[in-house]
Formats: sequence, C-alpha cells, structure tokens
Amino acid sequence: MSDNSYLISAATIKEPPTTFFQRLKFLGPGFILSASIVGSGELIATTTLGASAGFTAFWIIIASCLIKVAVQVEFGKHTILTGETAMQALKLLPGTKSGKGKWSVVTILGLMSLKVFQIGGMMGGSALVLSMLFPSVATMIWVIFVALLVASIIFKGYYLPVEKASLVMTVLFTCLTIACLIFLSDTQYSISMADIWRGLQFDLSPALVGVAIGAFGITGVASDEILAYTYWCREKGYAAYTGPRDDSDAWLRRAEGWIKVMYLDATVAMIIYTSVTAAFYLLGAAVLNHSGNVPEGLKMVETIATIYTESLGPGFKTIFLVGAFFVLFSSVFATLAFWTRMYADIFGQLGWIDFFDMAARKKTIAMLAWVFPTAWALAYFFVESPVLMILSGGIVGSVLLLLVAFAAIHFKYKREQPITSGMLYNITLWISIVAIVAVAIYGLIKLL
Repeated sequence: MSDNSYLISAATIKEPPTTFFQRLKFLGPGFILSASIVGSGELIATTTLGASAGFTAFWIIIASCLIKVAVQVEFGKHTILTGETAMQALKLLPGTKSGKGKWSVVTILGLMSLKVFQIGGMMGGSALVLSMLFPSVATMIWVIFVALLVASIIFKGYYLPVEKASLVMTVLFTCLTIACLIFLSDTQYSISMADIWRGLQFDLSPALVGVAIGAFGITGVASDEILAYTYWCREKGYAAYTGPRDDSDAWLRRAEGWIKVMYLDATVAMIIYTSVTAAFYLLGAAVLNHSGNVPEGLKMVETIATIYTESLGPGFKTIFLVGAFFVLFSSVFATLAFWTRMYADIFGQLGWIDFFDMAARKKTIAMLAWVFPTAWALAYFFVESPVLMILSGGIVGSVLLLLVAFAAIHFKYKREQPITSGMLYNITLWISIVAIVAVAIYGLIKLL
C-alpha cells in the first residue's frame, strides 16, 4: 500500500480475496505485531517470570497471549469499518475535553510517555548483547549505536520494509527457540507433562503477583500493540481497500471480506507469539529456575544465554547472542515505527499538525524517528536495569488496558455496527475484557 493509505476514496477500493491461500498474500500487520511482542516481553519478562516462579505461572502466560487478542481484533475491525485511526476513534469516546484534546487522547499521551523506560530497557538489552559479542566496545557506545541504527531505518517511514524486516527477524529467532526447547529433552532439564500440568493449575504465590502483572501487561498483545495494530491495518490497506462507508451491498461485501483477512492475520500472529512465548517461559522455568538463576541487572543477557547453551551446547552461545540481538532490536524497531505514527496521530488530534496531510505526517514521523531513540537511550543511561525497566512498562501497560477495554466496549455497543458478530465472538470478547479489567484493577490495588 502507498503512503496514501490513510486517505480512503473510491480510487482505493479493492475486492477482497475469497480463498484461504489468496488471503495469505495480504497478511502483514500481525508480522509487525509479532516482532514487537517476541522481544522484550518474551525474551526478558517471560523468562524472568519462569525463572522466578518455576512452572506454576505458566497459565498466566498462556492466558495473556490468548485472552487479549479478541480486543485487538475488535480494534482492527473498527478500523476497517470506520476508516478511523486509533486516536480518531479514541477521541470520539464519551467524556470531557482536556484543552484541545479529548481526555482519552491526553491519557494515552501521558501513559505512553511513561513507557519510555520500558523501551529504553529493550534498547539497553540490545546493547548488552552487542557488548557480549564485541566486549572491547563499551555498552554505552552500543546503546548510542542502536539508537542511531533504529532511527535511521524508521526515518523514511515506509510500511513495507517494516513488515518484511519484522517477519524475517521474528521467524529466525522463533525457530532457534523452538529448537532449543526440543533439544532440552536430552538434558537434565527435560520437561515432563506433569510439569506443564502443574503450570496450568491457576495457582500463584503472593510474592510473584507483581512480576505476574507485569508479564500479563507486556506479553501477548499489550495495550500499545493493540493500538499499533490499527495503524498497520491502515497501512496494509485493509480500510482503504474497503472504501468509503456507504452501507451498500458492495461495501458490506468488501468490509466482510477484508475483516476475514484481518481475522486470519491476527490468528497467525497469535499462533506465532503464543508458541514462542510458551517456549520462552518453559525454558526459563526448566533451566533458570532449576539452577536458581534469575535474569537481573547487567547480567541479564548472560543469564538468559544459559537457556540455550544448556540445551544446544556452549557452541551455540554466539548464535544465541546474534539471534537475541535481532529479536530485541526487532522490538525496538517495531515500537519506534508505531510510536512515530501514534504520536503524529496524537499531534493531529491536538490540532498541532494535519495528520492526513501526507507531507506533514511524513515530516513528523521523520522527526520523531530521531527524538524517541534519544529519549530511550537517556532513560537507559539513567536506570541501567533492563529487566526492571521492561517490567515497569508492563505494569503501565496493564493500566492502559483499562482504557483499551473501555474503548472496545464503546466501539461494539455505542458505535453503529453494520456487520453483526456471532455469539462465540461476543463471548470471547467479554472474557477478554473482564480478564483485562480484573488484572488491571488488581495491579492498581497492589501498587497503591
């Protein structure tokens, strides 16, 4: 899709594919989402929870991956039906204005700004990996290098390179992780069905609640990734291909067709990130918990590396480090691609720019492509604790999920729905919403 994917007209209409294999050609937003997910949340937060809790919290990870996808799909569906960006849609939520912006948009701006430490931790994790590969260069230098590298890649603001690079980086490290889990069966850390069953018993020590909440907020589809999905659906062309809404039979047919493509895209992404998340957790529970090593501080990468060396042998440490860099970098990469678009959209809703003017949007995205990596690098220099920084972002994300859940309810029941949903979809959506709200409220109570 071109840079004009945010403009919807009769000229952008395209008939949707009708067969499974034809739909596969139009997948893509979920690949970017997977690249963002299969990084900080999975490699760091999930293995940390596994190392701390053993197998007992496995159910949290599975629930986190499966439950929230229904809200993600509702946001994607709303984007296709209305053609609205995420901030456009949130601005239409009921409530008062705050200055030129709606309370919902200003809240997103505030909460997302708090996540600068989370992304700084992800960037720091990438730099730590590079410092292990090239120890003669200081970690701080590598942080600056990663910041400059990711900024220069996103600077142009195009969709297709983001999608392709995200797919390659995610697939390669996913294959390595699954292989590691398979080969673990030949070591002293082999996992039995009894271990997995124990992890599905809905039992959790009070001491692990904080880590579990952070993991729920950051693993699977987090709040910011749900918002991000709407931009990738727009830039892939789903909304533009559907065309301007006129509720005609032709429009309804196209809308249903592109929503089916989006469902498939979200499902494939869910299978990818659930598989690798489960693998990360089980590896952390089997290897790190068994040996009493919990990833923390500047030794985080070294600790996580033992998962792969214990399973595949010490010769795979370098391969792991290369893979770990790409998967952590892919998260930073996909996050920067999203943040530049979201903040440009927020600036548009606040009246600072015209988001739908392609030149203004591209100029803003290009500027923010340098601003955010600088802020993330400074955040890491200030804290220098990737695990703490990333889990703190997960807790903020859990709070942000409250707003996301409220928006999903409003989209479904207060905005006109030209295409009705089935009972199974409605039940799944409400299970997702109730779980999100319950975890967010419980987390707030614990924090206060």
